[in-house]
Amino acid sequence: MFVCVFCASSQKIDRKYVDLAAQVGTALAKRGHTLVSGGARVSCMGAVARACREAGGRTIGVIPRLLVDIEIADEDADELIVTADMRERKGIMEARSDAFLVLPGGIGTLEELFEMWTGRLLGVHDRPLVILDPWGLYGPLRELVDSLYEKGFTRPHVFDAVSWATGVDEAMDLLEVPARRLRPSVEEQAEDGR
Repeated sequence: MFVCVFCASSQKIDRKYVDLAAQVGTALAKRGHTLVSGGARVSCMGAVARACREAGGRTIGVIPRLLVDIEIADEDADELIVTADMRERKGIMEARSDAFLVLPGGIGTLEELFEMWTGRLLGVHDRPLVILDPWGLYGPLRELVDSLYEKGFTRPHVFDAVSWATGVDEAMDLLEVPARRLRPSVEEQAEDGR
């Protein structure tokens, strides 16, 4: 399976987040999965890729030309794709992945999470989407989305589109379970005239 991991590139974060990313990289390799990541050598992005390779796994990095020097491109990746911009980066990462794992991260990670989450809700894709959050960083996000649901801004099955895990093994298990389709895909709706 090709697993896309969305995570931090910040070098100012607590070491525990970088260690978590490394644990994820090791677990992916041990389970025979290929890592698809943001293609950086720093922080969590670098840690997940290095650990995956050190455990015998394969890595695909996708990085925009703008960030090659800033995030320091992972030249050791088995395959390094340099894109024209962020949109192309995300498109390739999505197209190359069978499942998505979100680790603690910043604004960029949240944007990637929301794009995949929205895609699941709309039926654009039906691949597993898992948030690994051992320390409750995303707790306020869950509360916000719950509040949005209560006020009618989100669909009733908003939380059916994402799985939450607090441990690496639990996250891996969730990634390996085929996701249940929430609704017909956009293409199927168009064919049915919906």
